[in-house]
Amino acid sequence: MEAGRSPNIKILTNAGLESLEGEAGNFTARIHREPRFIDEDLCTACGQCTMYCPVFVTDGYNEGLAITKAPHKDYAQAVPAAFYIDPKKCLFLNHETCQICVPTCQAKAIDFSQKEEWLDLNVGAVILAPGFGRISDEVLSKYGYGRFPDVVTSLEFERIMCASGPSKGEIIRPSDGKHPKKIAFLQCIGSRDLTSGNGYCSSVCCMYSIKEATIVKEHAPDTDICLFYMDMRTPGKGFDASRQRAREQYGLTFIRSRVAGISEIDDRLRLSYVDRRGHHHEEDFDMVVLSVGLESPDDAQKLAKVAGIKLNEHDFCRTQTLLPLSTTRPGVYVAGAFQGPKDIPESVMQAMGTAAAAAEVLREVRGTAIVKKEYPPEMEVAPEPRIGVLVCHCGINIGGVVNVPEVVEYAATLDNVVSADGSLYACSQDSQKGIKDMIEKHNLNRVVVAACTPRTHEPSFQEALRDAGLNRCLFEMVNIRDQCSWVHAHEPAEATAKAKDLMRMAVAKARLLYPLPEQTVPVIPKALVIGGGIAGMTAALSIAEQGFDCFLVEKSAQLGGNLRRLNTVLTGEDPKQLLSEIEDKVRSHPRIRVYTSAGIEDISGYIGNFSTTINVEDGTEQIGHGVVVLATGGKEHQVSKYLYGQSKQVLTQLELEKILSSPEEATKIHDVVMIQCAGSRGDDLSYCSKLCCGQAVKNSLKLKELNPKANVYVLYRDIRTYGFMEDYYRQAREKGVVFVEYESSNPPVVSEEGGRVAVEFTDILLGEKVKIEPSLVVLSVGVVPSDVEGLAKMLKVPLTADNFFLEAHVKLRPVELAVAGVYVCGLAHSPKPVDESISQAKAASAKACIPLAKGVVAVEPIVSSVDKDKCIGCGICESLCPFKAIRLVKADKKKKAETIAASCKGCGICASHCPTMAISMGGFTNEEIVAQIRAFGGSH
Repeated sequence: MEAGRSPNIKILTNAGLESLEGEAGNFTARIHREPRFIDEDLCTACGQCTMYCPVFVTDGYNEGLAITKAPHKDYAQAVPAAFYIDPKKCLFLNHETCQICVPTCQAKAIDFSQKEEWLDLNVGAVILAPGFGRISDEVLSKYGYGRFPDVVTSLEFERIMCASGPSKGEIIRPSDGKHPKKIAFLQCIGSRDLTSGNGYCSSVCCMYSIKEATIVKEHAPDTDICLFYMDMRTPGKGFDASRQRAREQYGLTFIRSRVAGISEIDDRLRLSYVDRRGHHHEEDFDMVVLSVGLESPDDAQKLAKVAGIKLNEHDFCRTQTLLPLSTTRPGVYVAGAFQGPKDIPESVMQAMGTAAAAAEVLREVRGTAIVKKEYPPEMEVAPEPRIGVLVCHCGINIGGVVNVPEVVEYAATLDNVVSADGSLYACSQDSQKGIKDMIEKHNLNRVVVAACTPRTHEPSFQEALRDAGLNRCLFEMVNIRDQCSWVHAHEPAEATAKAKDLMRMAVAKARLLYPLPEQTVPVIPKALVIGGGIAGMTAALSIAEQGFDCFLVEKSAQLGGNLRRLNTVLTGEDPKQLLSEIEDKVRSHPRIRVYTSAGIEDISGYIGNFSTTINVEDGTEQIGHGVVVLATGGKEHQVSKYLYGQSKQVLTQLELEKILSSPEEATKIHDVVMIQCAGSRGDDLSYCSKLCCGQAVKNSLKLKELNPKANVYVLYRDIRTYGFMEDYYRQAREKGVVFVEYESSNPPVVSEEGGRVAVEFTDILLGEKVKIEPSLVVLSVGVVPSDVEGLAKMLKVPLTADNFFLEAHVKLRPVELAVAGVYVCGLAHSPKPVDESISQAKAASAKACIPLAKGVVAVEPIVSSVDKDKCIGCGICESLCPFKAIRLVKADKKKKAETIAASCKGCGICASHCPTMAISMGGFTNEEIVAQIRAFGGSH
């Protein structure tokens, strides 16, 4: 929706790339656009045309589980918020008859004169993000799909669960509409399966299956759910914790097995499988969900030909590990699943990263072809409050529990409420426009929206107010999802009563809201990057290439970080060459100043105006900058078990990699036992480090290449070679590397006798103890963050329980921190492979350059303000402010407190401790809060 609102983004729907001529900085992209037959500028999305159209068509968005009409909109929040006509089904377009939709459209938006068109766009850079394709029905048919109606894909199940789906979120079987009591999820459908043509892992299926299963349990706690899997691949940040919570809190059953067959017995589905101990089972279920993988786009080869790029062996866009966002054609970049299967946070990071790459190409013409959004003049606010209320169903997220019509009816009875209405999705583009229309129609001067979290949607609602000429601070939001429907999911009457209470309190506060001034502060057009590893160097170089000065501070004597310890990567590229190239670029770039053997002594300030003291060898240096990028990296976890540090035969993967850099030394190795998750996933570390399995496979293949006779055993809990790493895992098995599963409750035991180490473990399949006396024991030890607690305190930014920096939003703001102007990338955010660190560093640079390019930043109006007549200059507020946003200044020879608006986060600590009540908070005055409290005690 933000993209839809931006005046600098033109969204061309029903369009495709026909040709791409030129070179980086000067492309001509020829676009073919099919007609919509409904003018999107005139369409009000009222849906009147669909009511009269006699033609029913299969609803593709709902996976064919529902029907719609020839004129339709795929989903409520679609952008643009306009309908289109299916040209293959429309009676007029195919038989020149009907046209009943034309007179029914009050907006006169139906336009059968629209023709296909070709557009030539002159652009400097191109970003390819066509998404992913679908697994074929032929592959799915192996699991009964198409024969048994209650075998559905995970995409179909997602629609069944959705409030706007065919069953309005009620989880039912397609065959008979009954509620399933027992559901099986089958993993790796169309993935990790050469017989289906896809040897790679789709990366996302394990996590989305857990999510879907968890949602089922939230709505139907008595449902039995089993997930059949080969390896549970949940390596993302916080993903393992979610899997553990799903098992413990919701009682999901995980069975390591690939189901051999499905048959239908009476009205149930019988699954045959062999468990990890070799025992055969048959088990009946009411419903089976196929966790389908991500295929390359159907038109990938055509797109590659048109764009002049190359694909990899799986028909995804070809990239390099060390250039993950660049296609084989300069100036053409790739983001999202077309680069390889990936989850939402990685897709968002890649999208930001490609924006940075494009901004580097376009830096010379920045600001020359932009449209600045203009708001209408802010209207005077009449003394008498006129409040409009909008209550969101959020599908069944709210409407499934809270009686929304009852809340709307109740809101309409409250004093000063002149308009109250409900909305299926208040955040959709047409609803946002509806708010603007409601303001104009009823001459409103306050708006209250009851919906989900303000954290995500409050800015978009405030934007609707600004578009209507109202100050955005005349808005109040009630969270009746988290605070009502979610926490009282099984108490609809109580949830509805609570929603009314919250509504009454919000309206009471809204009556007292008043406009707050918009403030801006200038930005120092310079960046500070802390950390000189691959992430830090990438971020610094990108910022400099976008045209801004950058300070790069590295605590060690050399740039390079952990990359300096790598000799190879799985794909065979040379990391040392990359290191040499990027270090040369960084050190020679006129816009980058490098500090090595340097530390951060102090940072103060706020977005646009930070001041940092750097410790250097000969003293300190003070610098000013507008933004901060944290790339402080991480290091190997130091385990204190498996005889590490006690026996020279016990190494880490990085130490083995160093040995393998010498072919002569590699020939001396005969037997190697690698132990995965050494100290990770519930041991010393609670999390998965994401890169250890790839390291083990890489070193195994290298050892086999240098010494084919060497025996390599990898003891694992789950092999997490997600994405295209799976190809190398398969290669390792083909070359004789032996992978043996162990249970976390029964880990391998490493001992030493007579100067030789031995590893003893239980082979689960054989049910026997196995003992090996290898040349080396290699531990995959995981990654821990650098010591950043002091830095985090200086910047007032939060850390996770594992001491990684905590991003502002896991999926939507993966490189931003809670403090404006501070960004994070690389291992400082979470453990990840090199290519993902590079993508994230690019993303951080893209975000960091936004305020630098604008030159000013807007300050949130909800900050503290000091009544200097009441202030006694005691300084309590200054001493307590965690953001250093209050200072004492002299006024008429007396000390008075003063707010630094750009630093203030609106936490209210100063106001709550002021002994003379001289400090008030914008949007949270004492009067407003007291009014809410009194309203809480009012009647329903």
